[in-house]
Amino acid sequence: MSRSLRILAVFLGFLLVWEAGTRLFDVPTWFLPSPSVIFVELRSDPMLYLVQSLDTLATTMLGFGAAFVLGVLLAIAIVYSRLLENTLYTLLVSFNSIPKIALAPLFIIWLGTGLQSKVAVSFLIAFFPIVIDMVLGLRSTDPEALNLFKTMHGSSFHALTKIRFPNALPYMFSGMKVAISLALVGAVAGEFIASQSGLGYVILTAQGMFFTPRVFAAILLLGVMGTILFYLVDLAERLVCPWHVAHREEEVAAAARG
Repeated sequence: MSRSLRILAVFLGFLLVWEAGTRLFDVPTWFLPSPSVIFVELRSDPMLYLVQSLDTLATTMLGFGAAFVLGVLLAIAIVYSRLLENTLYTLLVSFNSIPKIALAPLFIIWLGTGLQSKVAVSFLIAFFPIVIDMVLGLRSTDPEALNLFKTMHGSSFHALTKIRFPNALPYMFSGMKVAISLALVGAVAGEFIASQSGLGYVILTAQGMFFTPRVFAAILLLGVMGTILFYLVDLAERLVCPWHVAHREEEVAAAARG
C-alpha cells in the first residue's frame, strides 16, 4: 500500500469510528455532530466554505512565505556574523519563549484589522522554527570539508552555496514542516482576534450562535488544509533532497515490502 493510500485509509477509518460512536451512544448534535451531519453542513453552502478557506490559505501562505525568506536570510547572517550570533540570535531564542498569541493585539493596534495583521501573526509564529533549524543546519557542516574548500581558495559565498546550504537542506525542510503548521495556526489566531473573513471567523461566528456543525465543518477543513500543506512540503523535500538518508531508508523498506 502506498503512503497516500495509508494516509487516506487512516483518515477514513477515523471518520467511520467517529460516525459509529456518535450513532451508537446517541451523542447530541450540539455536543458532537457526526461526520455525516458535518458533510451535510458543508454541502449546504459550499461557496461560503470555499471562499473562507481560500482566505485562510492566502493568509497562511503569505505568513509562511515571509517567514521562510526572512528566516533563511537571517540564519545565514547569524552564521557568518559573530556579532549577530552573540546579540540577535540570543535575543531571538529568548523571544521565542514568549507566547506569540499574546502579541497579536499589538499587531491589531499597529496594522489594523485587515490582512496585514493576520499575516503578521502568522509570520511571527512560523518564523522561529525556520531560523533555529536553518542555523543548526548551516553550523552542522563538516569542518574538514570547509577546510578543504579553503585550501582550494574557495570564497565564503561559494562555500555557502556549494557546501553549507546543501548540507542544511534537510534541517531547513524540517523547520518548514513545523512552520507551515504554525503559520496556519497563526492565521486562524489572527482571524479569531480581529477579522471579517476566514475559517477562524466562521468558527467564531458559529460559536456565538451555538451552531456546532458549522464549527466542526470549519475545523475539518482546517485539518485537511494543514495536512495537505504539510505533505506538500514533505513532497518538496523528497524532490530536492532525494539523497537524504531518511528517504533512502523509506525506499529500501518499500522495496522490501514489494
